[in-house]
Order: sequence, then C-alpha cells, then structure tokens
Amino acid sequence: MRSASISPAWGLSRHNPLRVSNAPDVANVLGMATQGATGRPVGRPPASPRGPGAPAAATREQVLDAALHRYLRGRRVDIQAIAAELGLGRATVHRWFGTRETLTGEVIVLAAEPVLAAARAGARGRGGPALLDTFDRFNRSLADAPALRQFVEAERETALRIITSRRGVVQTRIVAMITDLIHREARSGRYDPPVEPSTLGYAIVRLAEAFLFNDAALGSRGDLDRLRDVEAALLNVPARRATGGQRSRKTT
Repeated sequence: MRSASISPAWGLSRHNPLRVSNAPDVANVLGMATQGATGRPVGRPPASPRGPGAPAAATREQVLDAALHRYLRGRRVDIQAIAAELGLGRATVHRWFGTRETLTGEVIVLAAEPVLAAARAGARGRGGPALLDTFDRFNRSLADAPALRQFVEAERETALRIITSRRGVVQTRIVAMITDLIHREARSGRYDPPVEPSTLGYAIVRLAEAFLFNDAALGSRGDLDRLRDVEAALLNVPARRATGGQRSRKTT
C-alpha cells in the first residue's frame, strides 16, 4: 500500500505496495491510514474527552477511533476498556453499536474503505480489466495485512463470523462497495456485466472470502493467482497476470 515506515489502515506489510498515480505516498489517498474518524491521527491513543471544567461526553466517532487504534496494533477491541478510556458507560457503547462483534465489524469496514479506494486508484485499464485489477490489488492487500491476519489468527471463529456472515456489517458493506464499482463501470459504458451488478458483486466477495479466510486457506493465505483467474471468469474478462508491484504468488 505505501512505504513500510507508515502503517496503513489494514496494517499492510511492505511486500505488496499498491502504486497510486500522482501520489508520492499512499497516505495522501488513505486518509484513514493516518487519521481516524474524527480526523485525529490513529498513530496515538485517542485523547480523553474529559477536559477541565464541565466534562464533555465522548462521541460515537471517538469510540470508533479508539477501537481502530486497538485493532491496528493487534489489540482486542474491548468495549469495557474503550468505555473506560473515554469516560463512557458500557451501556452507551452498546446502545451505539449493539455488540462487540458489530463494533469490530465497523472498524474493519472503516479500515477497508481507503484500501479499496487505493486499489481502484492504482488499477490499470478500463472497464472489466480495471475491475479485475482493482479486486486483485484489494485481495493481495488483505492477504498481506498483519493487523487483519493477527485478528483472524487470534480469534479465528469470531473473526470469520464477523467477516463472512451475511448478517454482519462487513460482508454487507464490502458487497455494496464492490457492487458500486461494477455499477460505475457499467453506467460509463466501459463494461457490460454478465449478470446483475449486485449478483456479481456478491459473488466476487464470497469468492474472495473462500480463498482468503476459509479454514483450508488460513495457513497458506490462499492462492491469489487462482483467485484472480476465477474472478476474471466471473467478470468475463481475460485473466492477465499482474506485473510490477503486483507479484504473482501463493502467499505463505
């Protein structure tokens, strides 16, 4: 995603940088890599909402910032600890987000949005080939993400449920984001999807989940070249191999 000296939103490693044109550093594209939901850098703990004088209640966005701060550093997203840090009652956090799994899902989506945006910005080609390159870059970024990998390895069953459940926020939002990209290319006249964009978007996401997160792939991180080939078939475009910053490999 960007230089190894700056930790991106997914906690990406240096092995798979996404090249974004006209940007000296992906930090210029990935706002969430350096700033939280409130615009405060996520590289340091959230400031306490309690100042001198009358105390100000922490906001929903500050809770998201605190949760994101923990997630990016491999720490458990703990509602009780976050509430204590911000001077909130647990009931308030639960009222805003429901469960810990929902809050964690919101954080994962928050981290995913700029990563997908950077993948789209760096994609080559037009229409279907650009979509394929976007999804391939996004998948490789996820496979190389230390924060995401640590979360899955530390809380495997919970993590897979949060990420892949059709009732959860992660799959729903990611499908919507992928579908929107397909819709945009179709509306521009550059791409004629073989099926409805919503169906295609759902299939693309479910396929990536199977390669990146299923039990068999958990140790090897999946075969990304094969994933690209199958996504090309779904999109009905040639499966040209990635070059340059996109290395053809099976992750380990």
